[in-house]
Amino acid sequence: MSEEKNREAFLGRWSRLKQQKVQEEAKPVPAAESRAEPVPAAPLPEIEDLKPDSDFKPFMDPNVDAGTRRSALKMLFTDAHFNTVDPFEPYSIDLTGEDPIPEAMLKTLEHAKRMLSQEKPPQASAPAEAQPSPQPQAESTGPEDVAGKQDA
Repeated sequence: MSEEKNREAFLGRWSRLKQQKVQEEAKPVPAAESRAEPVPAAPLPEIEDLKPDSDFKPFMDPNVDAGTRRSALKMLFTDAHFNTVDPFEPYSIDLTGEDPIPEAMLKTLEHAKRMLSQEKPPQASAPAEAQPSPQPQAESTGPEDVAGKQDA
């Protein structure tokens, strides 16, 4: 029984506070408080006169035109301080003007390529009798051969 009284007391208090909140929100705001006069903005300095050590805070005001703000920021970032290359940035280095690979190194790379791919180097035309004839190999279909062919 006491639990029902507590619940009713809780719900009654909640309902009363909710109604008070709705009434406060519905009250009309006095006319003197409703219209706030905008504070006149200080005149902005000329963009051409800005230097990197100038004060850019007035241009960051939300009431300033976006184009004016952008022009001021462009003037700020024209300083050489902001145009330095970051040495730790992996793609900031221009590698297009590097020296080509020396001819001796290219020959070594070609030799390694042939060795790794197990290609036979091109031979000079030799008589046919000097080359041994290939021996025919009997193919077996045993499971060990099939597994070996799959791995190869």
